[in-house]
Amino acid sequence: MTVIHHVRVHRSEENLAREDQLAYKIAEVAADPVAVEPDVVEMIINRVIDNAAVAAASLTRGPVTAARAQALDHPVSRGGHGGTLFGEPNESVSSPEWAAWANGVAVRELDYHDTFLAAEYSHPGDNIPPILAVAQHVGADGAALVRGIATGYEIQMDLVRAICLHKHKIDHVAHLGPSAAAGIGTLLGLDADTIYQAVGQALHTTTATRQSRKGEISTWKAHAPAFAGKMAVEAVDRAMRGQTSPSPIYEGEDGVIAWMLDGPDARYDVPLPAPGEAKRAILDSYTKEHSAEYQAQAWIDLARKLHGTHPELTDPANVASIVLHTSHHTHYVIGSGANDPQKYDPTASRETLDHSIPYIFAVALQDGGWHHVDSYTPERASRPDTVALWHKITTAEDAEWTRRYHSEDPDEKAFGGRVEIRLTDGSTLTDEIAVADAHPLGARPFARADYIRKFRLLAEPVLEPAEIERFLALAERLPELTAAEVQELNIVAKAGVLASVATPKGLF
Repeated sequence: MTVIHHVRVHRSEENLAREDQLAYKIAEVAADPVAVEPDVVEMIINRVIDNAAVAAASLTRGPVTAARAQALDHPVSRGGHGGTLFGEPNESVSSPEWAAWANGVAVRELDYHDTFLAAEYSHPGDNIPPILAVAQHVGADGAALVRGIATGYEIQMDLVRAICLHKHKIDHVAHLGPSAAAGIGTLLGLDADTIYQAVGQALHTTTATRQSRKGEISTWKAHAPAFAGKMAVEAVDRAMRGQTSPSPIYEGEDGVIAWMLDGPDARYDVPLPAPGEAKRAILDSYTKEHSAEYQAQAWIDLARKLHGTHPELTDPANVASIVLHTSHHTHYVIGSGANDPQKYDPTASRETLDHSIPYIFAVALQDGGWHHVDSYTPERASRPDTVALWHKITTAEDAEWTRRYHSEDPDEKAFGGRVEIRLTDGSTLTDEIAVADAHPLGARPFARADYIRKFRLLAEPVLEPAEIERFLALAERLPELTAAEVQELNIVAKAGVLASVATPKGLF
């Protein structure tokens, strides 16, 4: 039975006991040796495959190349085997915090892996790189890795259900630092007191502003979750050495809630599994069929449907205006409500276009689909007929779609909206979509075969066929893997792929 933890700010003289603090409650969940249920194990395997797929597609991109170069400049520490780096041969290991960094950037670069949206946003698959890096470093087996990943998903998603960060302009990775630290604690079998200190340090070092996702979005968008994972690894290391953390990190009068979130009068209800209760949160998350912000997934599916049923919409000369009636989050984060001129700029960065629903809807409507590379090229973004159509698209907040976005009823929760298209001949066309086709309640829910197909599609240009089969065979046996096999849970690029891009030089 899930336990709801009532969280508020406490004055220093109230002396909130450690055992009553949210960070300690998180640590107790992480330290609980409850078994991982079979359907959860299956979904963890899916997400390990999904992460490797999107990492493969990003191996030669600038942020990933830079992060990998940094990791290669940090050889394995003396205390273990080190962690492998996506793309590099298995013997090219790095110290685990740097492996978490490089692989975390590779996973997030294309914004193409799993998502969970509630009070806050999240990509809970970001937990996998740091937990895997530590597993490889210490020689953990597949069963331990599965337990750690289950915890990482559980903690991040439970925090996301209850505590909104973005309305205070705090980046959502502030929930990832604690969850990754908790997951690593589970992996290592640490006690609650040690995990508590690691959770506090991870939170303290990963609170940052949302400017990384505002205006002209930079390459830091891919680095932000990787940084949180790296900090989680380092926080666990310090905690294991007996070092302590700011306390109470959430509830203190000078803590995160009081000064960064809802303030001294804040109240949050955070759901966490009860002692002995299985960690099943991952089953409430969902992956992406398309390489775009999750709140764009359903809109891409609706656009490709309209492309087939109303081909006249692809010509901007036939369209007077398009209004996407949608949730508060979609309107203000990736819609015209953000008031970011860059969302309508044909010269904007890929990271910015990924967060522009007017752009995404225009391209998907014209092309009848979405491609993780072709849909973002400068040539595609600057095509005159696309720019003309793009600039006729706006968003509007709709109270009902906002309500459904925040609904706790999974059958009602929605991430889409209603489109209203006014044609130049005076007629109007409307349609709507609630969830993406790949969503568990969508037209074509993703299953294992879809994850494997996505992996093959993204990996085939950069991995040898034998390497694709080798990785899939390992991943599908995840809970049975030996420690030696966990150290091989990596993707190795074809000869010449990594050498095809210049390695940037820096300080290290």
